[in-house]
Amino acid sequence: MLTQFFPFQFEVDPVAIATTSLWAAALYVGFSPVSDWISVQISRWFNFAERFLYLSVEEYEQTRKGRESQNDFWASIFSIFPFLILGIFCNYACIKGFGSQSWSISLGLIALMGCGVYDLGRRDGEIRK
Repeated sequence: MLTQFFPFQFEVDPVAIATTSLWAAALYVGFSPVSDWISVQISRWFNFAERFLYLSVEEYEQTRKGRESQNDFWASIFSIFPFLILGIFCNYACIKGFGSQSWSISLGLIALMGCGVYDLGRRDGEIRK
């Protein structure tokens, strides 16, 4: 179907997408304070940029709660992109270092599980303080 729209062909490697996503998820969970900070900063920027779309203060304040909730949602979606970029580099490093994609899949799964356990322990330590 895509060949009808594009005059050229391109291939997408599903294994590369899967391993990049594994690494991105591991980094996102492992560095959750950083991912939370990125999400807050993106949300602040969305709120700041959206303020200039309104001419009157009354109209801006009338729909503020709903817009800020929507901006928080989009900020949480967009906060994964830096980790996807890092996931691409981790995937590439594993493939170049070990020679096959199966190593990248295995190490991505191990990293995701390890970062998940680390984050659970980190959050448990925050609760007990």
